[in-house]
Amino acid sequence: MMQPRIVSAMARRSALVALLLPVAVSACDLGPDYQRPETSVPRTWNNAAPSAEEAWPSLDWWKSFGLPQLDALIAEARSSNTDLAAAAARIQQADAQARIAGAPLLPAVGANVNAGPNRLLNNLGRERHFTTFQGLLQASYELDFWGKNRAAFEAAEDSASASRYDWQVVSLTITKSVAASYFQALGLQDQLRVARDNLGRARRDFDGIAQQQRRGLVPQLSVVQQQTVVDGLAAAIPPLEQQLAVTKDALAILVGKLPEDLQLQPGSLLNASLPAVAPGLPSELLVRRPDVQQAEAQLIAANANIKVARAQFFPSFRLTADGGVASVLLASHAMPVLGVYTISASITQPIFEGGQLSGQLELSKARYQELLQNYRKAALSAFGDVEDALVATKATAEQQAAQQKAVGSARRAYQMALDAFHGGTATILSVLVSESALFSAESALAQARLAHMQALVGLFSALGGGWKA
Repeated sequence: MMQPRIVSAMARRSALVALLLPVAVSACDLGPDYQRPETSVPRTWNNAAPSAEEAWPSLDWWKSFGLPQLDALIAEARSSNTDLAAAAARIQQADAQARIAGAPLLPAVGANVNAGPNRLLNNLGRERHFTTFQGLLQASYELDFWGKNRAAFEAAEDSASASRYDWQVVSLTITKSVAASYFQALGLQDQLRVARDNLGRARRDFDGIAQQQRRGLVPQLSVVQQQTVVDGLAAAIPPLEQQLAVTKDALAILVGKLPEDLQLQPGSLLNASLPAVAPGLPSELLVRRPDVQQAEAQLIAANANIKVARAQFFPSFRLTADGGVASVLLASHAMPVLGVYTISASITQPIFEGGQLSGQLELSKARYQELLQNYRKAALSAFGDVEDALVATKATAEQQAAQQKAVGSARRAYQMALDAFHGGTATILSVLVSESALFSAESALAQARLAHMQALVGLFSALGGGWKA
C-alpha cells in the first residue's frame, strides 16, 4: 500500500530558510556594467560647403527628387523585397529567443497524473492486487542570486534590438539601391538618346558629304571618313542597350518582381529635382546611423554574456515543490483520498569542469573585444562615408557644370565648322574633328549628370536616410 509523503515541520522550516536566505542577502551584481566606448568624433566636416545650412534627410528623402515612378518603386520594394522580408523574420526569431531566455526568471509549473493496476508478492508468494491513482502539480524555480538568468535575458533582448537595427540597415540599403538603379536606368536612357541623336546627325552629314562627292566637290576619302564616324556611333548603341536591360532586371529583383513584370516608363534625369542636403554636427551622426546602433546593441549583448559566464562559477539555488492527491484501491475496499506534497531546496556548486567555465568566460570576453572593434569601425566608417559622399557630391556638381559649358562650346564649334565647310572655306577634316568633339561632350554630360545623382543618393544614405535612434 502506498504511503503519503509527509514533510516534517523541521524540514519545512529548513526549506523556508533556504528560500529566504538568498533573497535576504539580495542578488549580487557580478558586472561589468556596460559603458559606451569612447570614439573619436570630428569637430567639423572637411568637405561640407562653408555656407551650407543643416539639412538632415527626411525619412522619405527620395521624394525630394520629384519622380513619381521612383516613389512607386521604393514603395514596392519596402513591401515585397525578399532581403527585407528575411530581416523581418530575423526580428521574429530574436524575439522568440528573448522569450526563451526570459523563461528561467519565472517558475516552471507542470502536472503529472498516474493511474494503473499494480501487483505485489509477499514473502509467502501470495499476490496482492491494487490500483493507484495520483495527481500532482509540480513547480520549480531557480533563484537568480547571481543575476545569471537576468543577464541572459538582457543579452537576448539586446540581440533582438540589434535585429531591429539590422532591419533598418537593410531597409536603407534597399532604398538606396532602388534609387541608384532607377537613376542608372534614366541615365542610360539619356545616354541612348544622345547616342541616337548623334547617330542621326552623323548620317545626315554623311548624306550631305556623299552628295558633294558625287558632284566632285569633295574627295572619296571624306565620304569614307564620315562613314567611319557613323559606324562608330552605331556600334556604341548596343552596349548601352545591354546595360539598360541588365539595370532593369536588377531593379525588378529589388522590388520583388520578375524582370518581365516590371514596366519601366521612359524618363530622363533632366526631369529630376536636385534636393538640398547637408549634414549637421558630426556628433549627431552616430545616432542617425542604424548600422552604428546595431553594432552597439551587439556590444551590449556581449557585455551581458560576460556576466552570464561569470555567474556560472557560483552555486545555483533551486526550489522544487509538488502537491496533489493520491488514492489506493484495494481488491476488497478503497482507501480514502489523501493529500500529498513535498518541498525541497538544492544547491549546486561546480567543482571541476575541466576548464569549461573559464574557457567560456574567456570566450565571452574575447567576443566582447571583437564587437568593440566592430563598433569603433562602424563609427569611423560612418564619418568616412559622409566625407566621401560630400566630396563626390561637390566634385560631380562641378564636373556637370563644366561639362555643360563644354557641350555649348563644342556645339558652336561644330556649327561653325559645318558652315565654313559648306561655304568652301574649310575642309571636311575640321567638320569631322568638331563633330567628334561634340558627340563626346554630349555623352560625357549625360554621364556626369548620372554621377551627380548617384552622389546625392550616396550622401542621403551616408547621413542615415532620415533615421534616428
